[in-house]
Amino acid sequence: MHCSGFTKVLSNYWLSIVTACIFAFNGAPLPLHAQIYTDLHEFNCSVEGCSPTYPEVPAQGRDGNLYGTARDGGTSNMGTVFMVTPSGVVTTVYDFSGTDGSYPTGGLSLGLDGNFYGTTSSGGANNLGTIFKITPAGVLTTLHTFAGTDGATPLGGLTLGKNGSFYGTTCGFNPPWTGYSITSSGAFKTLNTATPPCSFAPFALGNDANLYGTSQAGGATGRGTVFRMTPAGAITVVYDFDYTHGAYLYSPVVVGNDNSIYGTTSGGGSGQGGVVFKLSAGGQITLLHQFDDLSQTDGATPFAGLVAASDNKLYGATSGGRNTGSVPWGNLFEVTRTGNYSLLYAFDNTHGALAEATPMQHTNGKIYGVAERGGVSDGGVLYSLDNGLPKFVALVNRWGTSGQIVQILGQGLTGTTSVKFGGVSATFKVYADSFMTATVPANGVTGFMTVATPSGTLTSNRPFNIVPVINSFTPTSGPVGTVVTITGSGFNGATIVTFGGVKATSFTVVSGTQIAATVPSGAVTGKIGVKTPGGSAASAAVFTVTL
Repeated sequence: MHCSGFTKVLSNYWLSIVTACIFAFNGAPLPLHAQIYTDLHEFNCSVEGCSPTYPEVPAQGRDGNLYGTARDGGTSNMGTVFMVTPSGVVTTVYDFSGTDGSYPTGGLSLGLDGNFYGTTSSGGANNLGTIFKITPAGVLTTLHTFAGTDGATPLGGLTLGKNGSFYGTTCGFNPPWTGYSITSSGAFKTLNTATPPCSFAPFALGNDANLYGTSQAGGATGRGTVFRMTPAGAITVVYDFDYTHGAYLYSPVVVGNDNSIYGTTSGGGSGQGGVVFKLSAGGQITLLHQFDDLSQTDGATPFAGLVAASDNKLYGATSGGRNTGSVPWGNLFEVTRTGNYSLLYAFDNTHGALAEATPMQHTNGKIYGVAERGGVSDGGVLYSLDNGLPKFVALVNRWGTSGQIVQILGQGLTGTTSVKFGGVSATFKVYADSFMTATVPANGVTGFMTVATPSGTLTSNRPFNIVPVINSFTPTSGPVGTVVTITGSGFNGATIVTFGGVKATSFTVVSGTQIAATVPSGAVTGKIGVKTPGGSAASAAVFTVTL
């Protein structure tokens, strides 16, 4: 493992564990199958940076290009921000120099303003790390410098939340290990100091708008956890790993459209080489695959997380694995939601090695990722894996009320003829072949968005949640049995209507903008509430229950 700079991030204790895990492997690469693996770019430390490592996750921009961070290299050997086209042309966007941060490991997150947001694990005024904003053109603004009391060493990157703020964690040598939020303008808030110790990875945004994270160690057995953090900072451990079911989580989880939590551990399991797991929101675990550290014929030690791809399969990478005879450089794999596992590609060092970073899926259907080692200068590579996966559109923001603008990433968007929310047409505007917006319709339905383009209809990879709004109701008072007309938006699919917290036993969704509900027996004076698959709403005014 190439460790220049990273030794400034990890204590010698954790570094020794990681290094021992990686260099325990020996073996030979596996053959390439039907999918197409492409070594798109080989990093040169002195030119555009090198050693992209976990949990680096490239982000797709409005221009259709990918943006990421390299931990080392660049003009000051403190890491870079780079841009790469889908065909593999790399441009250095920014070189870190220390005062502005150094050694970024967490990748980038696209903001609602079209800029990218990330962290550096060290550097800044206190040499404890920074949070930054950077434009696609490379103009960097430091939003926050860590001081120690608010955390230090943010190894994981940032995750855009439902409310437009970003969320992250810190992983300094000593507590406090913190969970925090920060706005695009730099308003920073420490949310808790009880984050399970040392989270290496960025959060995953759940369908419930909570943040799901991992800890490398900690928990009941010290083998790591998956935990949930509310936007207000309340922490709940979803699962404590016990080695039998996996151990040591360096990678982020992904929350599927089925509300299950998917991820990997770098150790543990029956083969002691880590596992691919599925968790229910309540903490019920299912092992989809267990890696064999002894034979390593199926890969071993996945430091990378998973991609929930458009074919409903999960894709990932291992940092070890072999067939027979020579040095193992890691593998790419796929696994179904029911646990059918297949190796797809074995790294050979010439075209990449030690793929510890979590890959991503571009809207063109291809999987893109970075490997920490390999290539001509051994500075790592950027690769693509074309497995013939469906193209799609990606939603930058996944929640909104009627009239709100939704940002959409894709390809071939020029000439779009319609956008629909759950089958309901919306107004839209195409800004580029790779970026457009649409306005949430009042009668829209929570669910997958579709975009009709000249080359075919594209479906969003995640559902869009139309949040209900109550504008008014009439009458404003009445006895049990009164039929109340509720006016607003986003009502399609409503499942619950309440009067003072008491559920109405009879109501009809007239349209996306109107509900007729009967005041139930036991109702009390209070606000009217509506719950839909997209969220909940409460009236500003009070309905008075009379005798």
